[in-house]
Amino acid sequence: MVNKEFLNEEFLKSIDSIYEFSNNPISRLKISLEPNEIKSKLENLKINISQIESCNLKNNAKKLVFNDGDFNSKLMIIGEGPDQKDDEVGKPFAGDAGSLLNKMFEAINIKRENIYITNVINYRPPDDRKPTISEINRYSKFLYEHISIIDPKIIVIMGSTAMETLVGSNYKISKERGKWKDIIIKGKTYLSIITFHPSYLLRQPDQKKYSWNDLKEIKKKLDELNISF
Repeated sequence: MVNKEFLNEEFLKSIDSIYEFSNNPISRLKISLEPNEIKSKLENLKINISQIESCNLKNNAKKLVFNDGDFNSKLMIIGEGPDQKDDEVGKPFAGDAGSLLNKMFEAINIKRENIYITNVINYRPPDDRKPTISEINRYSKFLYEHISIIDPKIIVIMGSTAMETLVGSNYKISKERGKWKDIIIKGKTYLSIITFHPSYLLRQPDQKKYSWNDLKEIKKKLDELNISF
């Protein structure tokens, strides 16, 4: 069930105007960082997240769930938030949803270790509930910095929380999945595509056919951009 709280104007007003959504790209150009610079910036970002104070998510979680995969990858996956298994091991998509994620991308000949993975929220919400507006607002600034550091060619937005954070709250994932969209983070335009989260597919396996179509779109775009793995 979609939280109606996310379908009103307050959500848009509550988020810092770090990102914009546009059908007209401003710029896709950015000076690339050296690997040691990327690693250093990621370490600093992780420290900054770990130093958040007065956060119920942090206080109730076991571990900070920051990232997984190759930070030099041109393909970045952004999920919603850690589940119980992620919280236990400290990595995103570590449980059953992660196993399905691996199979999904292996179906288009991409191994998990060649992708960069993170979430909108870095600490597990209690009982795996949907993050609140204030929680998304708090962690989204770290997500925007995360995207800017990795600087991917393609962002795969998985799940409604990730879609609402990066694209806007006035969209429905059932209508927007499979569509290419330009999102602007810190003045740079990133090509993104929305698709269902693997945890949703585990609950609704009949929807996998739509995710397969999305995966084929991703593969097609990677080929068009001459990106190989």
